[in-house]
This record gives sequence, C-alpha cells and structure tokens, in this order.
Amino acid sequence: MPTILLADDEPANRNVLRHVLELEGYDFEEAADGEEALAKALGGGIDLVLLDIKMPKKDGMEVLQALHEAEATVPVVMITGHGTVETAVEATKLGAVNFLEKPPDLNDVLVTVRNALSMGQLQVENKRMKQTVRDQATGGLTPIVGESLAISRIKSTVERVAPSEARVLITGEPGTGKELVARWVHAQSQRADGPLVEVNCAAIPSELIESELFGHEKGAFTGATKQRVGKFEQADGGTLFLDEIGDMSLDAQAKVLRALQESRITRVGGDRSIPVDVRVVAATNRDLLAQVDEHRFREDLYHRLSVILIHVPPLRERREDVPAIAQFILEQVMRRNGIEDKDLAPEALDRLRRLDWRGNVRELRNVIERLLILSDGDAITAEDVDRFVAPGGARGDASLGLIDRYESFSDFRDQAEKLFIERKLEEHGWNVSQTAETIGIQRSHLYNKLEKYDLSRPE
Repeated sequence: MPTILLADDEPANRNVLRHVLELEGYDFEEAADGEEALAKALGGGIDLVLLDIKMPKKDGMEVLQALHEAEATVPVVMITGHGTVETAVEATKLGAVNFLEKPPDLNDVLVTVRNALSMGQLQVENKRMKQTVRDQATGGLTPIVGESLAISRIKSTVERVAPSEARVLITGEPGTGKELVARWVHAQSQRADGPLVEVNCAAIPSELIESELFGHEKGAFTGATKQRVGKFEQADGGTLFLDEIGDMSLDAQAKVLRALQESRITRVGGDRSIPVDVRVVAATNRDLLAQVDEHRFREDLYHRLSVILIHVPPLRERREDVPAIAQFILEQVMRRNGIEDKDLAPEALDRLRRLDWRGNVRELRNVIERLLILSDGDAITAEDVDRFVAPGGARGDASLGLIDRYESFSDFRDQAEKLFIERKLEEHGWNVSQTAETIGIQRSHLYNKLEKYDLSRPE
C-alpha cells in the first residue's frame, strides 16, 4: 500500500487522519513540524504528503517551496483552517495538487487521497517521458565518463580518428563500453547526420547473418516472402557498427571483406551489385589475432578492420574511474525512473572502487540500481555496499566488507573463522565428523568452535 506522510503540529488532527488511513489500509508516517516533514518527504518512500499550512520551524508553504525547488515528484495536499485565495494560488503554483479544510470531512479525505495518489503516479510517469524525449533529442549519447589515463587516451583517439574515414576496431571485455566508444566515433565524424546501424553478430544465427547484412530478394530462400534491405544499405551515408565480429562465420567474413574492398554488396538471391557508402566500426571481446592463427578469422579482414585499434580496459584496471561512473549511473537511474535524490557516501564509493568488477560497467550499473532500490535513507552507505554487494553479489573482493569492519586482528580472525566453519558445515549438511575431516581438525576441537561461536544447525 502507498505510504502517506501526515504533517501537522496538532496530535489530534494527526489522530483523525491516521484513523481514516488505517481503516483504508494505507501505511503512514507522521511529522510534528515543518523541518521533520521536509526531511521525511525528501528521504524517499513517501507517496503522498498531507501538509498543514501552519506549523512550527517551517510552515507548510516553506516546506512546499523547498519540495518545489528540489523538484520532488511526491504529490502534496495542503491542509488549512484559514486559507485565502492568495495562499491557494501560491500553493498551486508550487505544485500542491489539492486542499483539505479543517476539520476534514472523512469522505473528502478519502476521495482527495485517492485522486492525489493517482496524480502522483502521473507526475512520475510524465517525468520519465520527458527524460526519454530529452534523451532522444540529444541522441541519447552517454558521455565517456572517467579521468584515468586510459580513458583520457581513448577520448583523445576518438577526437582525432572520428573525422577521418578510417575503419576502427574496438577491443575489450564484455561490459567495458565498446558500443559507447563506437557511438562517439560516429557522433564526432563527418557522417554524424547519417544513420548509425548496429549489428550484434553474436546474436544472429550463422545461416541468417548474410541476409541480415546484405539483404535478400523475394524468394531467395524458404520464408523470403518479400525483398529485404540489409544493414549495409540501411547504413548508406553513415556508420555500420559490427559488434562481436569475432563470432561471425568465415563465409560471412568473406562477403564482408568483399563489400569493404569494393564498396558494393549483392543481396542474397540477387544478381545486381549495389553501391554502398559505409564506414565500418567493429568491436570484439575476442583475441582476433589468436583466432587468425587458429584459422577462425580471416587475416585479410582483420587488417581491413584494424586501421585504428582502440582498446577499452576493464574497470578493475582503472579503478579511479569507478566513483565518477557510479555517480553518473546513480543520477541517470534516478532521473529516468523519477526517483527522489539519493547520494553515494564517500565511504560507499571507496568500497565500490576496490571491488573487482569482472562484469565491468554493465555490472556496476546493475549494482547501483540494486543499491538505489534496497538502501534506506537519503544516502547509500558503506554498510549498504557490504550488505547488498560485497558479501557475495558483485563478484568482487568479498572480503572487503569483513576487513573494513574490524580494527582488531583477533576480532577479524574470529569472525573469519566463524564464517569459514559455518560455510563448511553447510556444505556437509552439518555433519560434524565429515566437516572436521575435511578442514583438518579434530572433531572435539570443532565442537569447541561450535560452542564458542554459538553455531547450531538451522531449524
């Protein structure tokens, strides 16, 4: 159920509203003054604020003004016993969705609450839609975030290479941002006004890749009920991004090589040679030279594609970029989902920086979204990272939370020993004899450890 904040300095008024909301099954929070109301409204988890105009510390209009300046999406209903037309107009300008007069009529309260909650959902959706439109208007191009030497070199290379017609091969582990680099090459090129057509070679079955790239004529094969224009033609005048090109079949590689050599393609089942003006940018997470040695990738195609080589290093090799990327992702996710502002505490950023991130930026994005949803309060803390990431989720250094939690070596040793014994007992179904034999200690010694750490088999 939605959570409603009751902000009124008079306990009797809060009691009346609370009684009504409890009967309808709503959850609620209470605030006795304006400062408390503002803190709770901005702290997240509130779906509607019932806000009294006359309150100590900050009155209702000051709270409403602060919420308006913070661009909060939570709907606000003002409660007043002595409102004026001027107050109503000002409150409406600041975003108040309705008014309730004291003493509130119970039916009016329920109708107003339902309507305000519906309006709040519309406001959040409207904010999402506006952000989507804004992203589309700017091409949705995410900046290359980071100040490490590696990222600085990538940015510099893109600036120098993009205006040329040179083909670019981008290498790096999955999730490092190869696609983003390709988009920036296109965006800063002379072809920026032309199309950017992306093809994931790994996602297309080998028997369909030629049709996908070069198109086909009607009747070329079973199921070809009409003519299809391929990606090379779609990218004419622009850029064709061949992602995961290391997964392309040798037959398709031969035809791509010919298309690059001649700047012409022939549709599957056709006999007409079609000119295409395309700049090819390719990417792979594979070692193409090793594949060349294994005769799984054409050496002549490799040299055609790799006029310019850009390598995107994994996140664990540029840890200094993690805080900036994490902050950028946090703001992006909050903006696109209409979520109230939440900060990343410096200690949390330090925890994130020290993880391994074997899934790279893609994994970091998932973790930030998880922390944003699961953490309480107005900041993501180091404890949140320990709880929701480091102990087992991010595939990073799982010992970070444990190491940083203790100052005393003996306390750390005891906790580590407890966790080790508990894990081994679980692996052996809490069979003490098997566990003792596996970890190399006497059974009586293990029983002593169970008693010391108060370990017992779960019910």
